[in-house]
Amino acid sequence: MHRTPATGPPDPSTAAATTAPAAARHPRALEPVTAILIVLLSVLGALIGVVLITSLGVSPNTAVIGALVAMLVGRIPAGVLVRMRSLHRQNLVQSAVSGSTFAAANSLMTPIAVPFALGRTDLVWPMLGGAAIGLAVDSWVLYRVFDSTLLPATNAWPAGIAAAETIKAGDSGGKKAVVLGASAVVGLLGALMKIPTSAAGVAFLGNVWALLMFGIGLLVAQYAPTLLDVDLTGAFVPHGLMIGAGLVALGQAGMLMRGRGGGGRKAGAARAEDDGTPERTVGATRLRRGLLEGVVLFTAGAVVVALTGGLIGRMSVPGLIGWMLLAGAAALVHQLIVGLAAMHSGWFPAFAVTLIVLIVGLFLGIPTVPLALLVGYTASTGPAFADLGYDFKAGWLLRRDAVPWQPYEMSGRREQYIAQVMGFAVALGVVALAWHTFFTDGKVPPVSKVYVTTITSGLDPHTMTTLLLWAIPGALIQFIGGSSRQLGVLLATGLLVATANAGWMVLGALAVRYGYTRWRRRGVRTAEERRRRDEQSDNDMSLVGAGLIAGSSLNDISKLTKAL
Repeated sequence: MHRTPATGPPDPSTAAATTAPAAARHPRALEPVTAILIVLLSVLGALIGVVLITSLGVSPNTAVIGALVAMLVGRIPAGVLVRMRSLHRQNLVQSAVSGSTFAAANSLMTPIAVPFALGRTDLVWPMLGGAAIGLAVDSWVLYRVFDSTLLPATNAWPAGIAAAETIKAGDSGGKKAVVLGASAVVGLLGALMKIPTSAAGVAFLGNVWALLMFGIGLLVAQYAPTLLDVDLTGAFVPHGLMIGAGLVALGQAGMLMRGRGGGGRKAGAARAEDDGTPERTVGATRLRRGLLEGVVLFTAGAVVVALTGGLIGRMSVPGLIGWMLLAGAAALVHQLIVGLAAMHSGWFPAFAVTLIVLIVGLFLGIPTVPLALLVGYTASTGPAFADLGYDFKAGWLLRRDAVPWQPYEMSGRREQYIAQVMGFAVALGVVALAWHTFFTDGKVPPVSKVYVTTITSGLDPHTMTTLLLWAIPGALIQFIGGSSRQLGVLLATGLLVATANAGWMVLGALAVRYGYTRWRRRGVRTAEERRRRDEQSDNDMSLVGAGLIAGSSLNDISKLTKAL
């Protein structure tokens, strides 16, 4: 896949069009005006997340909403408010708002609902503490390893492109704003008519091979029940594929940690931290340290859950040690698989991967209460990891022309992380105050009920056989595609997401993208001109894709009315 101005590495030659002066310091998240806006909008985002996850079982992406509000505040001609005209301050606000939404809905409310639905209300507070630890470690690991060969900034991260393009279009206006606005209207109208326009938007942005497998998975999931009379999800076929693909993906991640490339770009491109080259800001050394830190911290969090959840005395010493090690490993695996899927497709199968952990726990014979805590702890990781990746991608795009680039980029990424931590803190406070009212009113996240039903109903003896059999083709597909394409993970993601007609939207958009690129190449005679045309066509497609995703996100927010 050719590189584009929207996704390629920064070009120092574009100094004349920089978004940040050479000597400027990146705006700080703790500046009074920015911090106040972050807190206020994070409360709104967290409330939206809690209402929608408990009522409709969905968690919307509020990044675009946060960006729009920040832009509107910056247009108020009143003293310090004009500072919000800065694209980078708007990026800080949208990072915090989207972080608070996903944290409240997916990383906090869903895990604590598991012990509640099981009838163990006494374990809700211990689970909330464990989920908060999982959320904190989740975001820390992503901050450490973003823009490595495992999770490159140059990959799609579709929601991040949508947020960045929205902010840039609001600032510059003109033709770009018109294209983005028109695409957003199409995305919104399509979503209102139950057409998954965000799937088409993603297909205009990401790796062609990865998205091709994602689209195939979506189509197979849609038509297998009618054409083949097979319920793939009920038979746990996609889950088996994900197990095999996930294991190989972990092996590929291990190769990247050792600086061997793992099927992606050459290992030399990962030396950013080690030799100062601008290709990557995170090299193999920091990637290795970040993932190892994740293992240690997730395991430490599992120890806290075991202590506060009263598992000591309920399990034998070897069983307890095994539970804590399994919980730490499962949290990291869940995080990485969800993050890889989100990076390429903009969709993440958090529910399905948690269900795989649950099935493994049943197979190992883990008792009901420890298993419920294991599932809740695992579910707290992944979504915030993916969301922070989206936000870092948005910031990376907005900062990509700064000179000197790398110091400004790293400073901006640090401030984004601080902004997201502020959003997480707000989300934790909102959930701590709201969970009892929502749960006692019968508003429990649907996925949490599914987890509890699976725990109490037990495991079909044939399930593990099916999982192991289908793990083989999943592993082979993932191995063949390499870490840069994630074919196995994306195929399984498509099968697990199984959104009606999304496969047609993905494959149709890929065809349009291919046709538009070929059309732009007409009359080209030199390789340099062809490269320039390809970059421009990808840039155009990225803008349209960002608009479709932004419009679909607006529709997600509109569901709040239905929930209320």
